[in-house]
Amino acid sequence: MKKLILLLTFLFIGAFSFAQKLDYETKTNIQYYNTATNKSDNYINERCVLDIYYPKNSKNFATIVWFHGGGLTGGSKEIPEALKNKGFAIIGVNYRLSPKTKAAKAIDDAAAAVAWVFNNISNYGGDPSLVFVSGHSAGGYLGMMIGLDKKYLQKEGIDANKIAGLIPFSGQCITHFEIRRENGIPEKQPVIDAFAPLYHVRADAPPLLLITGDRELEMLGRYEENAYLARMMKLVGHTQTKLYELDGYGHGMTEPAFPLLVNEVNRIVKEKKK
Repeated sequence: MKKLILLLTFLFIGAFSFAQKLDYETKTNIQYYNTATNKSDNYINERCVLDIYYPKNSKNFATIVWFHGGGLTGGSKEIPEALKNKGFAIIGVNYRLSPKTKAAKAIDDAAAAVAWVFNNISNYGGDPSLVFVSGHSAGGYLGMMIGLDKKYLQKEGIDANKIAGLIPFSGQCITHFEIRRENGIPEKQPVIDAFAPLYHVRADAPPLLLITGDRELEMLGRYEENAYLARMMKLVGHTQTKLYELDGYGHGMTEPAFPLLVNEVNRIVKEKKK
């Protein structure tokens, strides 16, 4: 009888825990700039919003900030289905797009959104020390820019080194092609300047997991850009850089990359909680 009671108790606890994992809430179109900034610019007021999906009965969970792709000219915020029901908060971010504004403004927006997360995630039960930044293509580029060039988050009063991990999917590591296009530079002419993640390699950056598609199937030289960034990060003394190439997948390589993102978040969370 005691064994039966223990078994039923275990099953109940397991079922309750499972139910908790499925108890998520989504809040949409939260403005991440302050009221004065929103009032100063109609496009900021319209575009600079985020959605948050979070486990509402959980505490001290990790958060993944997800920046959509679209070449800095298109796309919209999203909560990827593959990241749901994993115990994390997922935050999908909209940012300003070219040609309505200069493409580089998207980097400012990315920093403002991540700063909002650091300043507000505890109100939803999240742990501000477990904020991860990810995204695909242009979104991966934005995450790397604000994670490696500390000036963007410094403007928002946040130390970029507080990011728990950077996990860009097929992000551009040289200067983004839309920023080059605005300056009359062809997309096949590589540039590494202040708008390139490669320009900002440093030993003390957050853990960096670079994921790309197959080098023969990727957009332009996207694998090679990431491979060069990985090499330079290691040469400057960064000990937590990894690079994955997903054989057989092109630029739209998100499906096999999502499990790698989840594994990396879980790995870092586990290490931080030792």
